[in-house]
Amino acid sequence: MSFCLETYLQQSDDYTILAKQTGFKDCAKLIEEKAKIIVYINPGEKILGARIIGLPPIPIGVDDEKGTVMMPYTKPCYGTAVVELPVDVEEIDKIKAVAIKK
Repeated sequence: MSFCLETYLQQSDDYTILAKQTGFKDCAKLIEEKAKIIVYINPGEKILGARIIGLPPIPIGVDDEKGTVMMPYTKPCYGTAVVELPVDVEEIDKIKAVAIKK
């Protein structure tokens, strides 16, 4: 199943915005404080159909029990936000597959 983050955010209410219109460093800090499991990725990786930009390494929060990911999402003119959204196991596995060591 292919997932498109932009479409999902436009068409669903099943996500939580934990921070919005803030800087990337603040978003990264929030993820590192609140996430159960943190994996790090390089800028430019395609996660949930969107290229993730930011200062490396970029933290992605994973909660296997809830089936959610917490990630920074930067949209031009709107700044960076932290969104937590439900995803299937396949998407979590894809994120873990591109993880790097911090």
